[in-house]
Amino acid sequence: MHWIARVVNWSLVAFFKHEGWTIEGAAPTTTRKFVIIAAPHTSNWDFVYFLGAADALNLKLSFMGKASLFRWPFARLMRDLGGVPVDRSRSGDTVQAMADEFARRDEFMLTIAPEGTRGKAAQWKTGFYNIALRAGVPIVPGKMDYRRKVVALGQAIMPSGDYEQDLAKFAAFYRDCTPRHPERATVL
Repeated sequence: MHWIARVVNWSLVAFFKHEGWTIEGAAPTTTRKFVIIAAPHTSNWDFVYFLGAADALNLKLSFMGKASLFRWPFARLMRDLGGVPVDRSRSGDTVQAMADEFARRDEFMLTIAPEGTRGKAAQWKTGFYNIALRAGVPIVPGKMDYRRKVVALGQAIMPSGDYEQDLAKFAAFYRDCTPRHPERATVL
């Protein structure tokens, strides 16, 4: 890992602890390949706190980023921080590209904000679900609860193919969560 990435990572962990955040739950112990839902996503601070918790949770998180973020001089830093470039200018199949990424790696923990935005979304996008389904990996719900200052991971759920049924399981996990901006939260 590049020294800049180490400094950024150390800074995020230190900030997380300094702000008094804690952790609940744990990552799956039977696999190191899964999709993590990071929700509700209503602020850029969500990313900061989630990455700050990743070290204590023993997670080497990855995230998708638009390909333009992976150009010099930031390309190495973005990859060292867990970024996976996605070319959104082509009408390629992002779901298949991420499923292929899961197949290539021994360890891959892909973090996705299912709303696809920090603003108010009518509903979650289904990309996270389709990626996990196609890759044959479980989905781990993760939340940032600002009222309690807790980053929590729930039980891993293997997608059944019945999105509505599985979504109900996720809704139960997020029911008591207070996002940074509640008015922007997507209701499940």
